[in-house]
Amino acid sequence: MVFSFYYTDKIALMVQENNPIMQQIKDIKPEKEEDYVNAIINDDKIIPGKNGLTINVEKSFSVMKSFNAFNSYYLIYDQKKPKISLEDNKDKIITSGNLSNKNMTIIIEYSEDLLKYLESNNIKSDVLITKDNYIKVNKLEMINDDFDNYNEIEIMLNRSKMNNNLCIVNKSNINFCKKRNKYLIETELVLTNDNVFNVKNNIKNGSIVIVKKDTNIDNLKIIIDQARFKGLDLVYLSKLISEENK
Repeated sequence: MVFSFYYTDKIALMVQENNPIMQQIKDIKPEKEEDYVNAIINDDKIIPGKNGLTINVEKSFSVMKSFNAFNSYYLIYDQKKPKISLEDNKDKIITSGNLSNKNMTIIIEYSEDLLKYLESNNIKSDVLITKDNYIKVNKLEMINDDFDNYNEIEIMLNRSKMNNNLCIVNKSNINFCKKRNKYLIETELVLTNDNVFNVKNNIKNGSIVIVKKDTNIDNLKIIIDQARFKGLDLVYLSKLISEENK
């Protein structure tokens, strides 16, 4: 009986391996799979890498077999973590998103006018929040910036499943954020009403721009228009620094 089951399994495996759908999946693997990209580390700074993509042959075959046809749309991929990754180096300070992705992020200091403009125009961005303004944010990704009431804000974010563990660091809070295993973020692109064209000229793939709360909406629009002109998508910070390959 044991021999019979073993023999039956071997026959089933042989039939599967010789199935034309399986052969097409294996033939397309070299074309469709992607190698991972290591994170770039320079002293205490890091630029996130990017996961590789490998085809899960068995799962892909199972899906296509159900309608008896090969279709590359139904290929199922597994993520392959880089050898040098952000997750293994969370003590490093992130200065940019992955340079191969055409994305950038805007982070605003809390301002009713800026918030209203971004939310009403469905522009994805982040906002630095405190206990006083937490409940006033509806659509933007929130970053805890209230170090006097930090734990209380953390509880609120965790309860609403909105905590992406992001921290905009400076000399006074970096150790605080490291102890809490946050993603440490730092950028030289800080938008004010006096330097809009300098910021505009330095926008590129992976850029992170912090917008001071008294910045005019017209100046913010200049940065948004420049991002779109360069073909950059405005994304939440959590997506910008993610190494997931989509």
